[in-house]
Amino acid sequence: MTAARISLTLLAALLAATASAADVPRRKSGLWEVRTQMAGMPSQGPMQMCVDQASDNLMQERAKEKTNCPVMDVSRAAGKVTIHSVCKFDATTATTDAVITGDFDSNYRNDMQIRYNPPQHGMSEMKMMQEARWLGPCKPGQKPGDIMMPGMPPVNAGNMQEMMKDPRVREMMKRQQQGRQ
Repeated sequence: MTAARISLTLLAALLAATASAADVPRRKSGLWEVRTQMAGMPSQGPMQMCVDQASDNLMQERAKEKTNCPVMDVSRAAGKVTIHSVCKFDATTATTDAVITGDFDSNYRNDMQIRYNPPQHGMSEMKMMQEARWLGPCKPGQKPGDIMMPGMPPVNAGNMQEMMKDPRVREMMKRQQQGRQ
């Protein structure tokens, strides 16, 4: 498991939880393929997420528990959600601007820019683009919240926080951050 893949998974979960439950359209239940590209990082290939209403709600609720966001502006128009947030994480303030377009039944796209002040682990800005498409029902054996990435066993969004406590995962993320500096 590479730190970049873990980071992409966490970012996908964060994206799903960026805005309040009432403001973001819900994805159609089933299997979604999500392609993520972060500026300055190689693509890790598509990941798949098995979702339903409850798993989308759970990711949003868990993210809200861990964030301190004094600014959260969400506006909706036909086929478009615009998000501007300012959140505090430890000693860093993250200002996020995102535009999500699509119908959330068959596809969506997210363009996001996050600025960190002061820089977080030597990074002052991150740009990310996600494209997602609905593939159909989840595969046999998959359960809502499961995230499948190439070359990795499935991870469930419900136990993501437990995975982050694993010393091996923490060490991989530390090495990735040191490589950027």
